[in-house]
Amino acid sequence: MRSIKLFYTLCVMSVVLFIACDANPSKPVTKNIILLIADGCGFNHVDAANLYRFGDTGDAVYEKFPVTYAMSTYSASSTGYNPKEMWASFEYARKKPTDSAAATTAMACGIKTYNGIIGMDTTYTVMENIAERAERLGKASGVITSVQFYHATPAAFAAHDSSRRNYAALAREMIQGKMEVIMGCGHPEYGHTSERKDAPDYERWGGFENWQAITHGKIGKDADGDGVDDPWTFYEDRADFQKLMTGDTPKRVFGLAKSASTLQQNRTNGDKNALPFAVPFNEAVPTLEEMTKAALNVLDNDPDGFFLMIEGGAVDWAAHDNQSGRLIEEKIEFDKAIEAVIAWVETESSWEESLVIITGDHETGYLTGPASGDDSKLDEGGIEAVRTSLANNGKGVQPEMEWHSESHTNQLIPFYAKGAGGDRFHPFANQTDPVRGKYIDNTDVAEVMFAVWRKE
Repeated sequence: MRSIKLFYTLCVMSVVLFIACDANPSKPVTKNIILLIADGCGFNHVDAANLYRFGDTGDAVYEKFPVTYAMSTYSASSTGYNPKEMWASFEYARKKPTDSAAATTAMACGIKTYNGIIGMDTTYTVMENIAERAERLGKASGVITSVQFYHATPAAFAAHDSSRRNYAALAREMIQGKMEVIMGCGHPEYGHTSERKDAPDYERWGGFENWQAITHGKIGKDADGDGVDDPWTFYEDRADFQKLMTGDTPKRVFGLAKSASTLQQNRTNGDKNALPFAVPFNEAVPTLEEMTKAALNVLDNDPDGFFLMIEGGAVDWAAHDNQSGRLIEEKIEFDKAIEAVIAWVETESSWEESLVIITGDHETGYLTGPASGDDSKLDEGGIEAVRTSLANNGKGVQPEMEWHSESHTNQLIPFYAKGAGGDRFHPFANQTDPVRGKYIDNTDVAEVMFAVWRKE
């Protein structure tokens, strides 16, 4: 009899323990999310950087992540993605591609919207983004970019607007928001290579008064919910960005590199179509890697964790201009930021509490290997004859490549993930492309991020 009672007692205790363990299913299971977006980056952009840097493809550290898929990027302005049509016609990829506003809104909010819209659905209803979810959970958040901070990709994680072109409104909303870190370009007093402007342009800041307020720490609403305003601490010198990489930091940091447009891609001290690294870098601005280390050092002050979006925005700029050399430069700079994130996870955090996601927002430039684009070759040599691979010229030498557009395309792009919650992407990879294999959709990025940070 005693043994029977003991058996039932153990059964009851087991049920109680099970319920107790699952009593709070809304508790987030991932502390930190770091999303890295190489704007405009397709599969061949990855290969171009790898061939130059390593002399081979597949050697980037993230290409060995446990979650590796392709990703569709189409917007509500498009007609979707059809794998069979993509590989049956070279022209299909040019049809109605997304833009960065719609693509990044999909990743930030989990919805398809029209091209040009930031943080809203097709009815212009404001949607919560993952950075806002982080702040609502008591976490920190931030965005950093190698282009202007108010451009579409960073703005989609910090603002809402019917048009990505409303730069002043986007900048104002971002500055008045709750993020702890904003870093990028768009300095009103400097040119493309950190030369002083004769006539500064404060229009995209909403006027000189707003500029004065941000630079003198006089603007910034309550970011941590304690009822007290938290003004930004402003940085513009590269040395200050470097100091932020270690040691104590302010609560909130607004870092603006001394460049009107990009960290490096738009520098004017040499031929913009030169071979990679042939033109000296602008040493007056921080690297994306330095920005990344500084942002992580600020955000990890929050014991509850954080969300950080890191954009290699000028990958897209170089691709729009079909600049093979600068495309390789920008992609390598982005990869160095990835490596900084991985080092931070493995030394200051862990893969058990941090989720790292690496992707793009769309492909730009229709980059292929040489002698591509002739659909008649489908009958002769198949897909490989129409879209050839980049030709490897060895480490440190620019590979042979061809550009077929100065705009975006509707191709699938690479996707990689590792860390806490990364396995949640597997069920979403339920579609198959004949060349790229299994793929997810860009809205699935938000689905997983929101899932690991469920509402409390």
